[in-house]
This record gives sequence, C-alpha cells and structure tokens, in this order.
Amino acid sequence: MDLSVLFAGTAGSIPTARRGLPALLLRRGGDRILFDCGEGTQRQLVSSVGLTELSEIFITHFHADHWLGLPGLLKTFDLRARERPLAIHGPPGLHELLTLAMRTAGRVRFELEVVELGPGDVMAREGYRIAPVPVVHRGPGLAYVVFEDERPGVFDPQAAVRLGLEPGPEFGRLQRGETIRGVAPDQVLGPPRPGRKVVISGDTRPCEAVRIAAHRADLLVHEATFAEDELDRAAETGHSTAAEAAALARDAEVTMLALTHFSTRYSVGLLRDEARAVFPRTVLPRDFDSIEIPFPERGEPELVRWEDRPAHAVAEPSA
Repeated sequence: MDLSVLFAGTAGSIPTARRGLPALLLRRGGDRILFDCGEGTQRQLVSSVGLTELSEIFITHFHADHWLGLPGLLKTFDLRARERPLAIHGPPGLHELLTLAMRTAGRVRFELEVVELGPGDVMAREGYRIAPVPVVHRGPGLAYVVFEDERPGVFDPQAAVRLGLEPGPEFGRLQRGETIRGVAPDQVLGPPRPGRKVVISGDTRPCEAVRIAAHRADLLVHEATFAEDELDRAAETGHSTAAEAAALARDAEVTMLALTHFSTRYSVGLLRDEARAVFPRTVLPRDFDSIEIPFPERGEPELVRWEDRPAHAVAEPSA
C-alpha cells in the first residue's frame, strides 16, 4: 500500500513566485486527503498532480492563508459535475465559516458534510485512522495524526507445512486470521507489525500534545516560521522556529521531520542549517516535492524532488 505526501504549498502567510500558501495532499492507496487549502491551492494541484478526486479535506485552523482557497476549489468541483459527497473537517467554528464563505461563492450541487472536531474524535477509515490533536496558536487549531492499523506478523511457510498445511489458498486464509485444520494464525505468524504514522500540524508553538502524538512517527510535518534570532517573536505570535520544531522531532523520536510555512524574511538554507544542527533528519520541501513513506522494513521515508520524479509519473484523473 503506497503512502506519500505531496507539498502543494509551503509558504507562510505570503505566497512567493515559487511557493504557494499552505496545502498538503496525503495519498494512501486510492484515498486522496487534502490538509489545508490556502489561496491558489487548486491551481497548485492543477500544476502538479492534477485536480484529483479528493476523498476528504481537513483544515487546521481559520487563519485565511490556510483555508481561503476552499470556496474556489469547491466551486470548481461543482463545475466539473462532481457527484460524490465531500466531507470537510476542522476545529469548532468550521460550520459557520463555510456557511459564510459559500454564501458568497455560491452553493454547490454535491453534498458537503461539515464535521467539527475536538480531541478524542478519532475517525476510522479502511486500514487506518485520523485523530485530531490540539495545538497552541492564536485561536482554535488542530494537528492531525494519520496512523495505520497493525499489520499481521511475518508468515512462516515452513512452519505451516510442518503443521500439515498445503501451500496455496490455505496459506492465504491463515494469514487473514482463519484457523485452518486446527492450525491457528499465531502458530505461523510473527508478532504484529506496526503500521505507518504521519503527523501534520498547521501553525503552532512546539507543544506537548504534538510531541506525544508524534512519538516515533514516520513523518512529522511542522511549521518553521521563524529563525532563532526571533525566538521571542515566535512565542508572541504562536509560531515555531526551525530549531524548536527540530527539538520536538528529536524528543518525539520521529524518523523524518519536514519543515513548512516558510517566511520570506529568511533563506531556506538558514532554517535548514538551524534545524539540522538539532535533528539531522530534517528536510525542507519545495512546492510539488513529495515524501514517499514505505513500511519500516522496506526503508525510511524519502524526499522526492518534483524534478526528479519518475519519468512515467503522470497527473491523476481529475474530479
């Protein structure tokens, strides 16, 4: 099962010629989940993977740079005759925000489900779950943890043969949890293997809730609005420095940290150097870069630059 994140927008509050406003597309199997939708997100998607058929949308908080692209995106889906319902999740206040926004943009003909979330509202999906985590910013805000279910342990075919089973369909049924001719799965399967975990935060101070949620995550996506020379300013505005995000990643024992939400006041190289001095496994994606996340036994997450993507990669089907 493939798992990756595409960085559709990595700028802070102000877009630049090379960076759009915050938006991230998580892809798992056939699911396409958008986290935040800054102004111009639909254009960013069209310019990269295409305006894909989104499964659902999650908004981290209500500052305009994180959601203002949503009305236009929804109207485009409507103009393209989307029929599938679309759920939009976010902190309390989301329903009022969308009601006002769509009153201006105009209604859509497909069903919109607006879901306001709080801590503890874990949403089960096929093979994985999504959980909101409170963050520390100005106003209500959430990070999101996407974590897969445990996987069965490694199958030992030789043990199954010794117990009298035949290679073929019996092996498959055993791996799916059935007891076959008196042989139970735990007799031929190793210990359960953990699934993968991705933590996506929007604007936030480094906080204990995110550190706990990110414990041993395969990937943590965290903002880095400031450098260390403006540590006090970061605290005043509810943001983080690159080094603070790196310290959180180190303490949480994550495999990879991806920094986003870059301010135009700094060079990316400065933020990179400050973060890697604390946590070497830090990457700073550019727009349209992606991070591929294999199962742990197959390797570590890998940053794939947009220009280095496989030659056969094509845009996905549009909505």
